[in-house]
Amino acid sequence: MTKKLLFSLLVLFVASNLYSLEVDEKEIKSTSNTTIEFINYTGPHKVIDSLDAIKGIGKSLGNEIAPNRLNPKTANIANKYTVIHAVDKNETGKYDADIILINKDATVDHINNLRHIISSYLVSAYDYSEADANTLAVFITVYNAVYRGDLDTFSRKYKNVVTKNLSKSNCGLSVNYKDWPGASEIVIPLFDIENGGLSTIETSVISDKKVVESMKEDDDKNIDSRKEMVDIKEREAEKSQEKAKESQKKAVEEQKKLKEEKQKTEKAKEEVKKAEEKATTAKKEAEEAKKQAEENPKDKQLQKEAEQKQEEAEAAEQEVEEKQEALEEQQEAEAEQEAVTEEAKQEAKTEQERADKKQNEAQKERKEIAQDQQIVQNNEIKEASMPSAYGIILSDEENILSRLVKFNTENGEVIKASPVTVIRNRTIYKTSDAYIAIAGENTGKGTIKLVLIDEETMEIFAESEATVSENSVLVKDGDDYYCVIKDGKNYVVAKYDEALTLKLKSKVNVTEATPITVSDSGIIVTDNNGNLKLLSKETLE
Repeated sequence: MTKKLLFSLLVLFVASNLYSLEVDEKEIKSTSNTTIEFINYTGPHKVIDSLDAIKGIGKSLGNEIAPNRLNPKTANIANKYTVIHAVDKNETGKYDADIILINKDATVDHINNLRHIISSYLVSAYDYSEADANTLAVFITVYNAVYRGDLDTFSRKYKNVVTKNLSKSNCGLSVNYKDWPGASEIVIPLFDIENGGLSTIETSVISDKKVVESMKEDDDKNIDSRKEMVDIKEREAEKSQEKAKESQKKAVEEQKKLKEEKQKTEKAKEEVKKAEEKATTAKKEAEEAKKQAEENPKDKQLQKEAEQKQEEAEAAEQEVEEKQEALEEQQEAEAEQEAVTEEAKQEAKTEQERADKKQNEAQKERKEIAQDQQIVQNNEIKEASMPSAYGIILSDEENILSRLVKFNTENGEVIKASPVTVIRNRTIYKTSDAYIAIAGENTGKGTIKLVLIDEETMEIFAESEATVSENSVLVKDGDDYYCVIKDGKNYVVAKYDEALTLKLKSKVNVTEATPITVSDSGIIVTDNNGNLKLLSKETLE
């Protein structure tokens, strides 16, 4: 089948609204082949966790870490999620990190929910605002996807206390939710752990060139998230600039104190020198008095003077020792003050360098964002005038699952792809204002239902109450739709309208995978005994 013929047929299918839509995957040139595109379960669920419940996971983990951020700790929630707070104050030059593990019993199946967990963790553990935490969570997940399996990169950047908890096969984050349980080691680089807040996470690492380039490959180029990151970095720059000013002010004050200590040291040296001169004179006088006393042993006065001079010499020598000790103490005080002064100077230098770095990164990214915004706008204008149609492509060839796409009929390029990747049996129908299909998987919290997909957003906005058979076909007859649903322990044929209102269900139990044939005489199915049955369209009896 040629592209031209394929596209003609597709347009015909959409226009006539009589057949399901299907596009051969090989005939589509996707524009996102190189994009970090997270594959989520976007379909019906048996149980839908509330947003508060999802955030509660991260909050509980963060509450375990918050009380003592400077010490290593491991926190666990119901054996489903673990945080390894990997910090080591004795190793320098590399990053500490938090490592979030998605354990094998975890049921998170959408990147947005995982980001909610990470975000709420950052809020409770490090006092981030919710808005900043949401932005960081986006970058953290993309960063870990970009460097998935790249243990060498993690080893170069992170301390041993971090890398000893990482493995080649699991470090980072897979783009496919099916790979998350038991095989995820999400690394969050830490910078200012002690103070918490704005600079706890090292934003420069999670927004490096490779990460940003990956984000730019999306159709919208992730403009909003990148703008928010720029805003964070600009505030980080302001904070570091203030710290630099404070440190510089402190450095000036400490320099004054150092000058005073140096003066004290010089004075102590002078006192030692004077004491040494005095001791030298006293020693000479003592020696001379001793000599005279020895020459005149019977002269009691000379004997007394000799003893007195010796005592004076010893006292002078003692004074030298005391002055020398005082000098040494003063030199130690000077050295300590010099260290404090140098520390303040270095802190000011470091904070200024960090401020400059964050500001430069922010400025560079703002320029790129401005350029990308123009590109996005131009693409939107261009796409609006493109000849287009809707179809489905295989998203999972092994399990024969599909997704709805809007594509350029002239060249086959995908304009927009639905996040719903679990359409079953390669069948979808156009209703008056949406698309109807059977979608879902019986994995984790997932289930299978009849759904409506919005044409504009391409997201599910309605689903049937009843669970649909995994092997059910979807058949259209006028404004009616037929499929196999579960009814207690049995399966029956159900009749729906395009609003997913259940109009009828058969009295006859059918096989789970029964074909459904629409004829002028009625609906032909296979009952659970393997016999063909003709059911009335009006009653399904």
